[in-house]
Order: sequence, then C-alpha cells, then structure tokens
Amino acid sequence: MEIRILAPTGALGAGFPAASLERGVAMKPHVIACDAGSTDSGPFYLGTGEPKLSRAAVRRDLKLLLKARDTLNVPLIIGSCGTSGRDEGVDLVAELAREIAAEENLSFKLALIYSGQDPVSLAERYAAGDIRPLDPAPSIDLETVTGSHVVAMMGVEPIERAVTEGADVILAGRASDTALFAALPHLLGADPGLTWHMAKTVECGAACAIPPGADGLLVRLRDDHFDVEPLNPATRLTPHSVAAHTLYENAHPHRVVEPSGVLDTTRASYTALDDRTVRVTGAEYHEADTYTIKLEGARLVGHQTIAVGGIRDRVVIKHLPKLLPMAQDFFRAKILDVFGGEVNPDDVDIDYRLYGQDAVLGPLDPQRFDEVHELGVLITVTAPTQEIAHAVSTFVAHISSHLPIPGYDGLASTIAYPFSPPETDRGPVYQFTLNHVAVPADPFEMFRTVHQEVAP
Repeated sequence: MEIRILAPTGALGAGFPAASLERGVAMKPHVIACDAGSTDSGPFYLGTGEPKLSRAAVRRDLKLLLKARDTLNVPLIIGSCGTSGRDEGVDLVAELAREIAAEENLSFKLALIYSGQDPVSLAERYAAGDIRPLDPAPSIDLETVTGSHVVAMMGVEPIERAVTEGADVILAGRASDTALFAALPHLLGADPGLTWHMAKTVECGAACAIPPGADGLLVRLRDDHFDVEPLNPATRLTPHSVAAHTLYENAHPHRVVEPSGVLDTTRASYTALDDRTVRVTGAEYHEADTYTIKLEGARLVGHQTIAVGGIRDRVVIKHLPKLLPMAQDFFRAKILDVFGGEVNPDDVDIDYRLYGQDAVLGPLDPQRFDEVHELGVLITVTAPTQEIAHAVSTFVAHISSHLPIPGYDGLASTIAYPFSPPETDRGPVYQFTLNHVAVPADPFEMFRTVHQEVAP
C-alpha cells in the first residue's frame, strides 16, 4: 500500500510557489492537508477571533488548493482555521471557499468542524473534575474557565468521520497540526507509528528542508517506511534536517503527545535515498489509557500603550537598576494624584524592557553583567482602559526621559524617543488562561460538524 500526502505549506496564507504545487499535483496525492493556525503569535488571535494572516493572502493560497483538489478529486483538509481555530475562523475560510467556488466554477461537499467551547459545558466539565492541568499550567477557577474564549484541539477522529461522510473539503477549527496529515492514512489502516511520524515531519511544510521556507513536501507512506521529498527542485532534505524537525515545538526529543496516545521516535531511522529525498522507518505509537483533548483559552486583561526609546549614556545605564524601582514608586503616587484615587495603582502595570540587557533572557542571561554602552527601551503601560493606559504613559514617558542621574548636575536627558509623540496605543491585550486537557466521553463530543453543498 502507498498513500501519498501533499503538504503545500506550513500555514494557509504563508504562501507557496504555484510551480511547487503543480509538481505536487502531478505526483497524484491521495490527500492535500494544510495547517492554518497556531498559538505561536500569542493570545490576541484566540481572544479576538481575528486571523493573523491577511484575507488576501489566505484567499490566494485557498484558491490554488481548491483548484488542485478539484483536479485530483481528493480530500482537502485545513485545520485551525483563522489562526486560533475559533468558530469565526472556520466561518471566514468557508466564506472564502464559497466565493472562490463561484468564481472558478467549482463544486464540492464542504464539512465545517467547529471546536469552540461554550461556558455552560465547560462549567460542567470543571465541576466534574474533567479538566486537568498540564505541566506547567496556571491555576484556574470556574470564572477563569467560563470567562475565557476556549477552543478544544481535535485529533484525527472528527476529521476521519467527515471524510467517511463524503466531505471533499474539510475546514476544521483548532486541531492538532499532525492530525490533519494523519487522518486519512489512519483511516485507511496505515501503521500508526509511521503515520504520526510522517505527520509530525510535514506539519510545517518545507520547514524541514534546506533552506527552509514557505513551500511544500510530498510523502509516500508505505507499509514499513515513508519517503519525503521537497516539491521545490531548489531545495533538499537530509536525514539531519528531517530528524531535527521532530524536536520543533516539542518538549521531549522522542515523544510527541497526541489526544489518543504518544508518538515515540526513539527507534526511528533516517536514510538519504538521494540528495533530496529521505526515507524514515522505526517510529512507534502507543495508545493512551485515557483519551484527552487539549484546551486553549484566552481572555481580555486590559489595554496597552507603549513608548519606544534608546539610551546611549554609560552613566545613565549604570544607574538604571536603582532608578527604575524609584521611578515605579513615584508613578504609583502620581497615579493616585492625577486620578484623585479613582484609579488603583495596583490595576496599572508599568514595565520597562531593556533591549541589550536582560530583555530576552532576564536573570538567565550569562552575559547580563557585561558592560553595555547602548540600550533600547520598551515602556509598556497596561491598564483597565485605553484612556487610563494612554494617560499614564504620557507622564511615564516624559518623566522617564529626565530621570535624576547621580553625578549629573541640572536636568539630564536619559531616553531618546524616535517618534513624536512617543506614546502608541496598542489596544486590547489578552493572556492565555489554560494549559489543560479535558477528558471527553468520546473523541467527537466536543466538536460540531456541519455539512454543506457548495456549487457555483
């Protein structure tokens, strides 16, 4: 048995060369699968339901994939629609699909799989003890669970069901990246270790190629191995580049956790068939005793205003460790004074991030005590409303540019701002609230599937 899987790019909207897709189509894959989302860019997209990549970019990629699917008459599977996988993201991509079908005279059976979770069912799961923390996980209460925008990350089962029910195009909410590629082989009875390892290898398209990029891969999955090759003739794969991708976004070098079990690549072997193609064997898949579904949640925590500046004065830099805590105390008193006690200083966060010293690694930076001659300064004010955040940032930015420097007589300028005004409103700010799993009665109950007929 040979199952061919086409992975056109790492994210719908990230792009791919049309010529690469044409090469992939010529290899007659049995399925086209593509991820469309991630939590990599933070909680904003889950909190708001807005997509990260533009409508125009997503539409371009989707148009090419829908036409390729029509040529091949095979399933097209897209997961985590709209970046976060919220129901709004599924509806957005579905709207684009219908627009494209009308323009290109395409017909297909469409399945929409929604993964958004309603507060009532979440409250019931929480009360029953069916929401369990991962490591690490923030502490949560009922208000956290029900007051967040929450999506559940599906495995292969809802996607498989949509395929068996006749769907040509499947647009899924939040999904395990690997499940998109594993669904059809799993449904057809392919070796589970090879299936999940293949899916992990191609989940980001040609990210495991040399050089990596927004491009595609094709896999030939057989009984005891899979072969993977890039679609772009200017790129190549090596055993090292393919093996390295198993480490990507993974806490353990050999174990990848899925809803139904664990992929174990300890015994995997990678062999170059030529200068572009790699054969992989040996991975195993261990079914879990308990089926779990990962939950992701985000909620509004305030509004932000930022100011960006720079310091190029060794004396100022030397005294910042003492000056900034003093400034923080001053600003607390200033907030009480300016707002007449109507704004609690504890509700306003004023953060200084010094690029060039501690901004990225903080106390873990092995060079944090090296002499610094220049710093970039990011001042971030987070408050309950945008009006308060902006008002506080105006005096924070002003006073921060004239901190009292020991050893300097008179007024000194400390921070140079490249913009006028220096304050920039960022708008609403969200935070992740969950790193937990739910224990469902079955793999389907947390997801809702709607079938539609699409015709020009």
